[in-house]
Amino acid sequence: MSRSALDNRKLKGLQPSFGLWKQYRPETARYAFKATAAKDARRWQTVTRAALARQIGLDALPSAPLAPRRLEVVDKGDYLREKILLRTGPHTLMPVYMLVPKRARRPLPMVVAFHGHGYGVKDIVGLWEDGSERDTPDGYHKDFAVALCRAGFAVAAPEISCFGERQTDFSYLDTRLGQPVPSTCTHAAMLAFHLGLSVLGLRMHDGLRLLDYLETRKDIDAGRVGAMGISGGGMHTFYSTCLDPRIKVCVVSGYFSSFQGSLLAMHHCACNFVPGLAQFGEMHDLVGLIAPRPMLVEAASRDSIFPLREVKKGVARARQVYNVFGARDRVATDYFEGRHEISGRKAYAFLQDQLGA
Repeated sequence: MSRSALDNRKLKGLQPSFGLWKQYRPETARYAFKATAAKDARRWQTVTRAALARQIGLDALPSAPLAPRRLEVVDKGDYLREKILLRTGPHTLMPVYMLVPKRARRPLPMVVAFHGHGYGVKDIVGLWEDGSERDTPDGYHKDFAVALCRAGFAVAAPEISCFGERQTDFSYLDTRLGQPVPSTCTHAAMLAFHLGLSVLGLRMHDGLRLLDYLETRKDIDAGRVGAMGISGGGMHTFYSTCLDPRIKVCVVSGYFSSFQGSLLAMHHCACNFVPGLAQFGEMHDLVGLIAPRPMLVEAASRDSIFPLREVKKGVARARQVYNVFGARDRVATDYFEGRHEISGRKAYAFLQDQLGA
């Protein structure tokens, strides 16, 4: 070994992350999935689901009467697009687009569609950022909420906190000081961390209240609800399904992989992180909260932020977890050629098969 290589090895101790990685032991985490029998796994689910809800701050986020208010209805020919405003907390409002096919039999199976980073929910329901209509799919989202509706589902597409109409208003900053304006996700995440909360918790709270609203609609079959999302929306889908058994099936696109090989290995938005999440082990441990419900993982060959090799390792471990429930084959995959984007090649048929659309 050369002198310079030896010196570099010695100098690793100067890097704070070097010492932190030495503490990264997901296999010994308090809530890591260690069950070998279905009975023990179900007991683990009860305890761990409650612990995860506490960790992300759900118990500190108060609810309020939903008070749904319809803002508009647009006839798109084969479906109606409604815009609804829900109150998810005493000081929190959430716009939701409802896409409802006209000719499908009622009550309808439902898919909750979670968008990722970008200009917000408009990007998945066939709208440009200025609100004007578009009829040709665009961008990495590929208008997947519209595709789901045309596959026979009622679709609920919420505006996720920190995007679109729910971005932080930075007008209070004194720009004369020349300070950089933080991203809306980063600002909300730092404020949430300061309060002992997380943006993930804010989003989960909103999503669970949305499910409460969907249960009140007579045109929707509350026993046939799925979820699908890409990127940050994949995160939303993953954790929503972990926390709420009302979601019967999920499609996680451009997210499921591993903490060590993706979220903690490169730059990711601050909204992905929760203080103390390490006590739940790795991402595949959390899959135990979804099992044995069916899950499809979409992953692209050239996704630079959720590398395919990490996805495949995570899926292999997820199938081991599902195997404890006797359901190994319920983890499906769509590995496709492309970048960080929706595929849909298998997803829509997968959801139709599981929810009976």
